[in-house]
Amino acid sequence: MHDHSDYLNRILLSRVYDVAVETPLDEAVSLSRRLGNKVLLKREDLQPVFSFKLRGAYNKMARLSPEELRRGVVAASAGNHAQGVALSAQRLGCEATIV
Repeated sequence: MHDHSDYLNRILLSRVYDVAVETPLDEAVSLSRRLGNKVLLKREDLQPVFSFKLRGAYNKMARLSPEELRRGVVAASAGNHAQGVALSAQRLGCEATIV
C-alpha cells in the first residue's frame, strides 16, 4: 500500500481554495439505477465561473513570481478557461489578455 499523505496534504493546502469553492457530489439517480452502480457527479458548475477550469488557471497563476504577475498573462480561449484566467488575474492583481 502506498502512503499518499503528502499528496493529500498538497491538495488540502493548495492555494486554489483561495478562489475555488468546495462543491458537492450529487448522485445521478437515474444513471446509477440504469448502470447498477452508484454514479456521483462533481458539481463544478457551482464554481464562480461555472467550470472546473478555474482550478487549473488559478493553480498555475498563483505559482507565478511577482515579476511574472507584474508582466501579466495571455490566454487563448473563448470559453471556460478564459473565464478562469480572468477571475484568477483579478484575484491576484494581475493583468490578463484573452485572445
